[in-house]
Amino acid sequence: MSESDEDKASKTEEPTERKLRQAREKGDVASSREAGNMMSVMALFTIVAFVLPVAGAPLIGVLRGIFETAGQVTIGEGGQGIRDIGGVTWALSRGIGVTMAPVLAVLIVCALVGVLLQGDIVVAGARIKPKLSKISPLAGIKRLFSANNLVEFVKSVVKVLVVGAIALTITYQAISEIAQVQGLVPEMMPGFARRAAMQILLIVAVILAFITVADIIWKRFDWRRKQRMSFRDVKDEMKETEGDPHIKGKRQQIQREKSRQRMAQAVPRATVVLTNPTHYAVALRYEGGADDAPICVAKGADLMAAQIRRLAREADVPIIENKPLARALYDVAEIDREIPVEHWEAVAAIIGYVLDLGRNIRRAPPKGSSLRYGD
Repeated sequence: MSESDEDKASKTEEPTERKLRQAREKGDVASSREAGNMMSVMALFTIVAFVLPVAGAPLIGVLRGIFETAGQVTIGEGGQGIRDIGGVTWALSRGIGVTMAPVLAVLIVCALVGVLLQGDIVVAGARIKPKLSKISPLAGIKRLFSANNLVEFVKSVVKVLVVGAIALTITYQAISEIAQVQGLVPEMMPGFARRAAMQILLIVAVILAFITVADIIWKRFDWRRKQRMSFRDVKDEMKETEGDPHIKGKRQQIQREKSRQRMAQAVPRATVVLTNPTHYAVALRYEGGADDAPICVAKGADLMAAQIRRLAREADVPIIENKPLARALYDVAEIDREIPVEHWEAVAAIIGYVLDLGRNIRRAPPKGSSLRYGD
């Protein structure tokens, strides 16, 4: 197996959104030539079936007027001659432009529809950037005999044969019909030709519609398959977007260590620690005259809550069990910020009780709370 085959075999992972976005930015998107071919035939059918009956007569009138007045046009000399030629050219251009405007509109609309059928509309400078590989004879030969180009060549040959067979069949039928007409005059020929052309274009358009749908589905599937990534590619992308996992883990370890150090300094200075009693712990500080409201200096769940209780016991900080209040403060309180105002009253009652304990004033704890110094 060649190195290229091994590389393809290793790309088993689905492409990430970042990989797909980068491909689109480079102009690498799924595109189908069949959509353009189908819309070209549809444009011709629309022109023949609907536009020519309306625009044909005015266009013939414009051209007939030019031929009829050709011998009557006077071209002066010098600057006057240039103006005369400009006037004749302008009249011809204006007449043809007005009658052919519907044709141009049909072509533009069909071209836009053909582009929209592709799905992604991308304008990328990388597609038109000069590359030596584009003018390399060897690279050109490789592209010429590539599998995709061979498939496109076979499809083109098959389409030409099918369209040719359809055109010959309908043309033969039209000639047979003309031969059976009694009193045939030349003025009737455009009608026969138009009906035959409409039949050919309509049948070809229907066939190309089925081919286009199948080709678009295949091209999108093939494009996504080509964007697949190897496990190493995915890992490298994760490093680029999120950083090296080892470095990220080290950074998180440092953050946890700093958090523990800050907690070890903050909890001993707390006024009270509220617990759940085992799942949650919130350390609050309130200094009369210095703080407007109680401040959350530390909070944690499970192992972190156990660490806060341990630090509180070592620093002789009162531990009060109040399950609903501790749970609520854990959810809404922010470190080094005042607690939300809706909890001031409940916390004030507990801090008042703690301060009374410090002054050796013994009384019952607030409702729903209990003192747990030695848990």
